[in-house]
Amino acid sequence: MTSRKPAKKAAKKSGQGLSPKQSRFVAEYLKDQNATQAAIRAGYSKATANQQGSRLLANVGVAAALREKQTRVARKAEITVESLAREFEEARRVALKERQASAMVAATTGKGKLAGLLVERHRHSGAIGTYDLTKLTDDQLDHLESILGPLAHAGGDPGGEGEAAG
Repeated sequence: MTSRKPAKKAAKKSGQGLSPKQSRFVAEYLKDQNATQAAIRAGYSKATANQQGSRLLANVGVAAALREKQTRVARKAEITVESLAREFEEARRVALKERQASAMVAATTGKGKLAGLLVERHRHSGAIGTYDLTKLTDDQLDHLESILGPLAHAGGDPGGEGEAAG
């Protein structure tokens, strides 16, 4: 019996050995960092979810599991940018070897955009309704785009599809 206790403590430290509800709480908490809602989604009573959430966050095993999962997610985010840069470089080298100039330029451009060294600028011209955009300054165009951009994404007229053919 004494040999089981150290194994149980080691399992708790690594985030293993959690009850199914505690494991579910960890997974749910990672979604929105809301202990009360995570407790409810994990199956704890709505009436006591606030207290349960606080209690679970204070639990050594749950806290260790959360730290482990959050660290893993953070590592993935870091690696993603680095691995993408490596992939662009690999594609560029293959394109150079195969003498595919356009593929090489595309890979180099991708690396530049990823690093923030290349930023696409769009020039607006023409008219919206009766407004002639060619007479606006860059600052005015940027301001207009900041207003109209979210409207288009929210279901407005994407890309001028509603314009009359002329």
